Amino acid sequence: MGTARLKVIRRLGTPLPGLTRKEPRGQAAGPVRHGRTHRRPSDYRRQLEEKQKVRFHYGIGEIQLRRAFRAARSAPGATGEALLVDLERRLDSVVFRLGFAPTIRAARQLVAHGHVRVDGRRVDRPAYRVSRGEEITLTARGREIPDVVAAVERGPEVRLPGFLALDGGHAGRVLCEPSRGDVPFLVDEAAIVEFYAR
Repeated sequence: MGTARLKVIRRLGTPLPGLTRKEPRGQAAGPVRHGRTHRRPSDYRRQLEEKQKVRFHYGIGEIQLRRAFRAARSAPGATGEALLVDLERRLDSVVFRLGFAPTIRAARQLVAHGHVRVDGRRVDRPAYRVSRGEEITLTARGREIPDVVAAVERGPEVRLPGFLALDGGHAGRVLCEPSRGDVPFLVDEAAIVEFYAR
């Protein structure tokens, strides 16, 4: 599975920390084209690739992304920015950003298996949106999972965003709403808006 994820990163041309901790070796991340002249990709392809970055980083399906996009369209402000901010508020993304899991996929498993609590209550829905002031903790059983132990010892895979704070090794708090600057990978959200506006 790790090789498939690296292929995705190479094809899209940018690291996606929520997908894998590994980085392609031996060459810069980016599509490989043997024996062809480099042509500028079509607008459609560029828009599709930007959308796919978001899908793969957050580990969500097309239907989930479309649903999130519709919600972002009705939110105040720029649609693309609202989409990314909303996805950063997902519980599986927050568990990953706090450093409790090495990837968003691993964080989703922790949540789905009931190892994550929000303000002391068990929440097993990875798509749950966190709110300001909520405390995210791991259960006693969750803290003993070897992958969780290793992840907590390493700390967050990417810089801890400004909207979260760690309270010890197995607890964190939501300080405020995420901002566009908290998104940990390069993406052109305007291209995603263009893709869905076709």
